[in-house]
Amino acid sequence: MKRVLLTGAAGTLGKAMRKALAGWADELVLSDIVPIETLNKGESFTACDLGDLSSVIELVRGCDGIIHLGGQSIEGTFDSIVNGNLKGTYHIYEAARQLGVKRIFFASSNHVVGFHSREERLDANSPMRPDSLYGVSKGFGELMAQYYFDKFGIESALVRIGSCLPKPIDRRMLSTWLSEGDMADLIKKVYAVNRLGCTVIYGASNNPWSWWDNRLSNFVGWQPKDSSETFEDEVLKNDAPLDDENPALLFQGGFFATAGHFEDE
Repeated sequence: MKRVLLTGAAGTLGKAMRKALAGWADELVLSDIVPIETLNKGESFTACDLGDLSSVIELVRGCDGIIHLGGQSIEGTFDSIVNGNLKGTYHIYEAARQLGVKRIFFASSNHVVGFHSREERLDANSPMRPDSLYGVSKGFGELMAQYYFDKFGIESALVRIGSCLPKPIDRRMLSTWLSEGDMADLIKKVYAVNRLGCTVIYGASNNPWSWWDNRLSNFVGWQPKDSSETFEDEVLKNDAPLDDENPALLFQGGFFATAGHFEDE
């Protein structure tokens, strides 16, 4: 890779990927609405509001790949989600179309399917069942990616990220944990495979508690190396189990599925 755009570079996941992807591309173009003042070798920074199409076009210009982590990463009001997650995702794809960028890593979320029960084993063909407005916005992004693939040939990895942290911190994350190293390796595999198409990939490490099956994306060549099993004893000791009657236990989205509508008082 020569020049790769990383949106959302000032966020927790963006910071982790900056470190993990160091040296992978000739230039990693960082972008966020929050300034990044300290740059590492091979990095540049451009401030950008993803809701402004003309700014996004200039941001994408000259890039040969996009890692789209930008936007709001938690539940919020519809108004707070629209700019980054709806308009912003459209602007990224439209800029890619206008400027000839042919492959995008789109950071979707497990909350696209959060209303499936924990007893279900999901794959890429499982229907969307978003557990939040945030999950709805990521479902919108996946549909946008499919449209731009079918009509304009822009390939996308639709990565339904679980919980990308240095280690799992609660019982739910024993199922959803994605190590930062496995995430970085997935990004590299997405840009190495000859043909990607528009492919759903569940972003989770090799966890024995997993709810997700990636057999339909095996052609990408990603085999996560880490496992939540390493931290299982620590998590089970420090995180007390939820009461059996807690409705959050029913759904893969956990408390996202049971929190009620965000805009209610």
